[in-house]
Amino acid sequence: MSKLPIVSCPHCGKEVEWSVESRFRPFCSERCKLIDLGQWATENYRIPQGEPAAGQDPESGYQA
Repeated sequence: MSKLPIVSCPHCGKEVEWSVESRFRPFCSERCKLIDLGQWATENYRIPQGEPAAGQDPESGYQA
C-alpha cells in the first residue's frame, strides 16, 4: 500500500492527508474552506489579467 501524500492547508498551513476521507481537501476544515471562499467573494484574491487585445474593452473583456 502506498503512502498518501500530505499537503498544507492553503489558509492555515496545517498538514492534511490527501485522501477521500479528507472532506475539505486541500483545506483542513470547513472553516478554512469558507474563509478562502470569502476572500474570493470579496475580491481579495484575483486572477491577474494580461493586456486587453486590440479593440477589446478593458473593463468587460468584450469587443468594444
